[in-house]
Amino acid sequence: MNYLYSLSDSWSSFFVVLNVIYLTTAIIVAISVMLDNRNPTKTISWVVVLFVLPILGLILYFLIGKNYRKEKIFSRKGLMDFEHIDNLIDQQINKIMGEDFIKNEKILTKLPIIKLLLNNSKALLTTRNHVQILNNGKQTFKSIISELNNAKNHIHLEYYIIDDDKIGNELRAVLIRKSKEGVKVRIIADDVGSWKLGKKYINSLKDAGVELYPFMPVRFPFIANRINYRNHRKIIVIDGRVGFVGGINIADRYIHGNADIPFWRDTHLKIRGEAVNSLQVVFLTDWHFVSGKVVSSHSYLPKSKIQSKQLVQIIASGPDSDWASIMQAYFSAISTAKDYIYIAVPYFIPNESILTALKTVSLSGVDVRIIIPGKTDSFFAFHGTQSYIEELLEAGIRVYSYQKGFLHSKLIIVDDVFASIGTANMDIRSFDDNFEINALIYDEKLCDELKESFIKDLLNCNEIDIELHRKRSFSIKLSESFARIFSPLL
Repeated sequence: MNYLYSLSDSWSSFFVVLNVIYLTTAIIVAISVMLDNRNPTKTISWVVVLFVLPILGLILYFLIGKNYRKEKIFSRKGLMDFEHIDNLIDQQINKIMGEDFIKNEKILTKLPIIKLLLNNSKALLTTRNHVQILNNGKQTFKSIISELNNAKNHIHLEYYIIDDDKIGNELRAVLIRKSKEGVKVRIIADDVGSWKLGKKYINSLKDAGVELYPFMPVRFPFIANRINYRNHRKIIVIDGRVGFVGGINIADRYIHGNADIPFWRDTHLKIRGEAVNSLQVVFLTDWHFVSGKVVSSHSYLPKSKIQSKQLVQIIASGPDSDWASIMQAYFSAISTAKDYIYIAVPYFIPNESILTALKTVSLSGVDVRIIIPGKTDSFFAFHGTQSYIEELLEAGIRVYSYQKGFLHSKLIIVDDVFASIGTANMDIRSFDDNFEINALIYDEKLCDELKESFIKDLLNCNEIDIELHRKRSFSIKLSESFARIFSPLL
């Protein structure tokens, strides 16, 4: 009996020591999280996880909680081949102060955004461009395949998701054929987004001479220490003369939908002109990171022959950036709006700055409308988004739920003269964690076209009524609150 008491006391002492070690570690980690001075929402979320989920919370933090923006995963600063781009930007910063550089008075009202992006991310304002808006997967892939077939020198692709499906295999066939014809083909595929891509698919490309590298490879995609820092960019550059950027990944669902959601609404861009060089610089920087190779030939950055004038800034953001540049662009565009802001976005989980800016301009008389999905591919994203609706409505913002299928467009239009299309959602993941890329457009004609599409999308929406929304059940409200706390981490 004394032996049993002694054994019981030993186990009790062991658990006491274990609890002390855990609490000490959790407190140290919690303090470390707070000292990172990161987004307050994310800080609070991690502190809650650490204390609500003993042991598991610590494991999750060490796996996916590190602040890589602070440590800088990589930077293009060491790539001397892009010094001439930096020189152009320095010249433009000086030139843009002149009154004759931008003559359109409406565009001049957005000059603060242009200057911001020149300073925070060296995003060159390109003037000689021809931009085509591509709606949905069918139109986008038709244009992509056509341009790939015309490639003569090189094809550069950078994607979050490449699926081994019908469109994925159509793309593969074209790339293999072009590579055998002597066209240099380089591919960057995110290792988590494209983790289902099999060896057979990859090896068939490599056997044909295609160079393919995964972005930040991970052994186990769901428990990787860099799972939160993914390459969400979608870039195609062909011969340095034509580029594609937007929200559409290489997957059949963007054309045909899937079993749960029969239609995917998305927006993409096809660009000819000077902005293609900006896309190329982003790709070649990422290529250096994944391959260790510097591609320095000036043939990859040719002088554009496009004469039409459409102003475009290509803005890349991520843990490789000194600033959360896309978030700052959104904030500047919202806070300087005079007439209206139209937003279509699949994941709306804003930080406090963006949320306050939206509510402030709405209360100041700006017409703010936001389309969000009525159907979703993510529990946390959907319910996290829903948790913001009531305070948006209370500020006079009109919120619409898209009913035709899944809304995947990432679009902002402001005052008939500014628009943003790209890969970045209006959420903390896109602002802080992912590698993203957007095209910012300063052009009345293109904004009119985007505005017309936005208004057509409203016909497939239900406007959310504040009184009806307030009557949702307690369980739904609880799900929303739960998702709002944890969505910044997932």
